[in-house]
Amino acid sequence: MISQFAGYERLAPLDLDAYRDRYGNIGRLDLILEAEGDAANRYQVAKQADVLMLFYLLSAEELREVLHGLGYELEPETIRRSVEYYAARAVHGSTLSAVVHAWVTARVDRRASWEQFRRALAADVADTQGGTTATGIHLGAMAGTVDLLQRCYTGLEVRGDALWLNPVLPEQISRLGFALAYRDHWVALDVDHDRLLVSAMPSQARSATVVIGGERHRLRPGQRIEVALA
Repeated sequence: MISQFAGYERLAPLDLDAYRDRYGNIGRLDLILEAEGDAANRYQVAKQADVLMLFYLLSAEELREVLHGLGYELEPETIRRSVEYYAARAVHGSTLSAVVHAWVTARVDRRASWEQFRRALAADVADTQGGTTATGIHLGAMAGTVDLLQRCYTGLEVRGDALWLNPVLPEQISRLGFALAYRDHWVALDVDHDRLLVSAMPSQARSATVVIGGERHRLRPGQRIEVALA
């Protein structure tokens, strides 16, 4: 597991469910503990998804390369263990935390990802932090929900001189479509649980490489690529 800092795992555990039963919203657990004469720094808790930001900002391949350069090897199980560990200890004191948790659970627990996606959507609609929306909307969380739809649930990334796509939609989203600009192409994506359709508008652009589920395709102006999803 990737530790938040040296010695984090030796801090005392804390029964977060018990605090939720007593206080309901424990997003500001630091203030709750302070009022009890205690301090959050004594416990294995996190206000937001600090360590999990690694998996949000970097693909597994990119993170593996970075850690290898630092003298560490990233095993596949390390990602799963780290996500599970911090998901059980996060109190989501930041609206951005739900965005990150929705992202990092999208491939392993689609139900949990959807719940966190809904939490991020509700941040300002329901003023979930109890009065903060009146002083300013959470624009980062709003943009994060759009990013989840466009990049996370489609597996969209630009890497190795190619446009990569690896869609995994939550069960609650039956179909998703949008357009994007890539290498002078105007590309339309249309994905459901069974197939992915990639269409390029007619133009004078050179053909581009699109990788879908690990298979490389050449996308030419005016061309459509349709791939069945496992």
